[in-house]
Amino acid sequence: MILYDLKCSNGHEFDSWFSSAADFDKLVRGNLLSCVVCGDTGIEKAIMAPRVSAGSKRRLSSEAAPEQAVKKLRESVEKNADNVGREFAAEARKIHEGEAPERAIYGEARIDEAKSLIEDGVPVLPLPWSSRKVS
Repeated sequence: MILYDLKCSNGHEFDSWFSSAADFDKLVRGNLLSCVVCGDTGIEKAIMAPRVSAGSKRRLSSEAAPEQAVKKLRESVEKNADNVGREFAAEARKIHEGEAPERAIYGEARIDEAKSLIEDGVPVLPLPWSSRKVS
């Protein structure tokens, strides 16, 4: 895992974890990263200083509450990626192996399917929401 300091084209700075530099690049190319403050998808790495303390002193304003950030992320994913539903694992593997056109997708996968994709080097990550209805 790698932590990047990020900046949107509107100047907002925030940080996020990625499984690799290649995964970060792929998400940026697919416009799947957005600013936690304004939703802008013009994201780039900010200049980073070495981190020597365990915690960050930076805090987001109340305007960027976690719920708002998740909402903006979901809107961006749903706008820029194909929902392949329960076929996510199979479709992700086909894309990774070149059997289907490369594109951003999202959907559902069982834990064992997700683990298998990760073990095989298929870049996936969980989304912070569920499409399942909660009664």
